[in-house]
Amino acid sequence: MFLLFIFFIKSSFLIEGKPQVPCLFIFGDSLFDNGNNNDIATVAKVDFSPYGIDYPGSPTGRFCNGRIIPDFIAEYLGFEEYTPPFASATDSDYLTGVNYASGGGGILNYTNYFVGHQYDLEMQIEHHAYTVSQVERILGSATQAEELLNKCIYASNIGNNDILNYVLNPILSPARRLYTPDQLAEVLVQAYSQQLEKLYSYGARKIAVFGTAPLGCIPQVLHRYPTDGKICVEWINNDAELFNIRLISLIDQLNTNLPDAQFIFINYNAISYADIIESVVSGFVVGNIPCCVTASTNGLCFRDSIPCPDRTKFFFWDNYHPTEILNMAAAKRLYNASSPLYTYPMDLQQLALK
Repeated sequence: MFLLFIFFIKSSFLIEGKPQVPCLFIFGDSLFDNGNNNDIATVAKVDFSPYGIDYPGSPTGRFCNGRIIPDFIAEYLGFEEYTPPFASATDSDYLTGVNYASGGGGILNYTNYFVGHQYDLEMQIEHHAYTVSQVERILGSATQAEELLNKCIYASNIGNNDILNYVLNPILSPARRLYTPDQLAEVLVQAYSQQLEKLYSYGARKIAVFGTAPLGCIPQVLHRYPTDGKICVEWINNDAELFNIRLISLIDQLNTNLPDAQFIFINYNAISYADIIESVVSGFVVGNIPCCVTASTNGLCFRDSIPCPDRTKFFFWDNYHPTEILNMAAAKRLYNASSPLYTYPMDLQQLALK
């Protein structure tokens, strides 16, 4: 497996010619953020080294040593450039796609309120509404804008922070005082449903909805809770799965009730969990500790610290976020899924070509 990942790193994914879709829009949290938090008052930002050590140029605000999943998605879809953050978008960007993701963001508007400012999903969708207005202005009519936006890919990866705050911050999390894990999953999916329908009302039709990451396997969780002899904290993965299972049902519901809607579910938990388990068992890759030196308070890399020399042997970059190698492997599986366990009811490639 390790040699296979090295092959991925040394290979170019860029597809020559016209992109498979005219534009790509990204929503989510720190797993997808590529710089939207850089200039806002929050501790949830990483515009400093060693972040971006394997990315061309200076640190961009990606919570990673290199590329993140949206970058690889853009490559697979044939885009010559990565989707820019909304914070720096221009007229030409509005037509080809924008990234609205924000580190610390959640489905609920009070998620991570204690780390400072961030853009929750509701605000990200409002940012997209502005983008839609700009597309209408540039193209000259709402009809032309709708025709374009109907063909684009939308990817949303959100909900991780809502669940992690519930687990890791019982005192600061309002949700912890209000809901059981099952009730929280229901509240999250109900709110998410309304947000996705709003996105649909702005012209989105091809929408990839990501389930949570394997939250019980991240280093920050492993530092806090015992694993009972297992690789991950299984009860936390089980709590996250309550949300993921409901998302699958939501996908069916939205595809049935919304004309021309083509929602797909990306089982990010299954994709990543399989790689993490295999890596730890095989011994080829370090699957449960971070590559960089992290702060116990926020789990991020210390500013200007020196990370591990070979980032291809680590799955986790800091206490929360994967390295480029795991992002690369995940993107490959979700784009061209080898199993219906990874994507439902189709993979990203099929969605793009429909």
